[in-house]
Amino acid sequence: MDRKAVESLFLHAANFRCLVVGDLMLDEYLWGKAERISPEAPVQVVDIQREDLRLGGAGNVANNLKALGCQVTVASVIGDDLNGTALVQAFGARDISDSGIFREPGRRTGRKTRVVAANQQILRIDRESREQLSPTIETQLCHWLTNHLDHVDVVLVSDYLKGVLTPAVLSTLTATAQARQIPVLVDPKGADYLKYRGATCLTPNRKEAETAAGIPIIDEESLGRAADAIMTQVGLDNLLITRSEAGMSLFCGNGQTVQIPTVAREVFDVTGAGDTVLAVLACGVAGGFNLEEAARLANIAAGIAVAKLGTSVVTPAEIVDAVNLTHRDSDSKIKGQDLLASIIEQERLRGKQVVFTNGCFDLLHAGHVKYLQAARRLGDVLILGLNSDASVRRLKGPRRPLINEDERSHILAALDCIDYVCLFDEDTPLELITLLKPQILVKGGDYALDGVVGRDIVEAYGGRVELIPFVDGKSSTNIIEKVLERYSSLDTATPSAP
Repeated sequence: MDRKAVESLFLHAANFRCLVVGDLMLDEYLWGKAERISPEAPVQVVDIQREDLRLGGAGNVANNLKALGCQVTVASVIGDDLNGTALVQAFGARDISDSGIFREPGRRTGRKTRVVAANQQILRIDRESREQLSPTIETQLCHWLTNHLDHVDVVLVSDYLKGVLTPAVLSTLTATAQARQIPVLVDPKGADYLKYRGATCLTPNRKEAETAAGIPIIDEESLGRAADAIMTQVGLDNLLITRSEAGMSLFCGNGQTVQIPTVAREVFDVTGAGDTVLAVLACGVAGGFNLEEAARLANIAAGIAVAKLGTSVVTPAEIVDAVNLTHRDSDSKIKGQDLLASIIEQERLRGKQVVFTNGCFDLLHAGHVKYLQAARRLGDVLILGLNSDASVRRLKGPRRPLINEDERSHILAALDCIDYVCLFDEDTPLELITLLKPQILVKGGDYALDGVVGRDIVEAYGGRVELIPFVDGKSSTNIIEKVLERYSSLDTATPSAP
């Protein structure tokens, strides 16, 4: 994955308008200890230590989208009961719009209670309704979908076969979305996928794909036959089959197949992993990723999700960190100004001391390295503000820089002492300092305190300025002069050709 593209995706996620349609439920977790057998029957006695109530089903998809930073609206039908009220309150607490949720008297809002001891689920109790919607509620939901898809970038369908996604609801949704060129991504259930005709992509797991295709998947050949059967049956252009430890397989209508290997992680619980895949896939599509790019990102997120216990969300920071595991080079340290400001705010919240220095650093030399190492020792995070090529030309003349900004950025980011490199176009780093608000501002010892740009800003919020002397005799100008002198003498000593 391209790390910069992933960071940019999450930076702009607040602009992505996502609609989740499907079956809602509450996931209740009872955490306890099981250390004895009941005298009443040969069963374990669980001493409950704590209780946890989470959004489940389509609600977990919505919760994952919100954790990624997206705008989220949910459309569904729940019961007019206490569990339904708890669901609505949970959405409100997360700033997830419930404007598409309808209550049906007599319907029971789903609640799945899981008893967990020693990090293992030992019992699950389901309380739910599975009957189809009444004609009145079905009509209301279809009418709402028709009127609200104009304000959506992507639709996610989360089917748990609890009766909300009737044929009429699904056909209304896909037809309206197709007419408005809105992608529809479906996490399917059951054996009949014809009801999803018109969707952009389906995301079944291996077992679900076997059921729908009627073909046991035992190898790559049977996998391909199963995918072809599903795509032919549904008239589908894209199919993403999740395969647990085997990763994911993306099948496209143009005959292209992409195999995405799994990310090796310890698996604690696969509950909700499909919800995470659907949410991250949709976020990627809404942000302009093609399906392959979005699927690769979803695969990384799924690897994080299964390492957690219960229905849990995956955060942008966790995904970016996982992407960075494959990008340990200088590229991972070079940040744009807005993204860096967000990162540094989080570093400050963690109690980190942020150090800032700046310069042109044209022809990096030992004096620069020692200076930067000394600056890093002053705090926990060192940011280097780097003058852009245009800025260097204005400061040092039309023949500089000798090394362009992209190369200078990567050379500097390769130093262990530097945490982040950020380019700026102005003659001074004043705007960048104002944006990042470092606690410590560092300049070379050849500066006087009164001449340090940004000193007044930093000191105004309690920061300080530190002056670090450069190594004597080390400068880019000296190096350039020595090179010119040496090569000029060589040209003079070389006899001219006869």
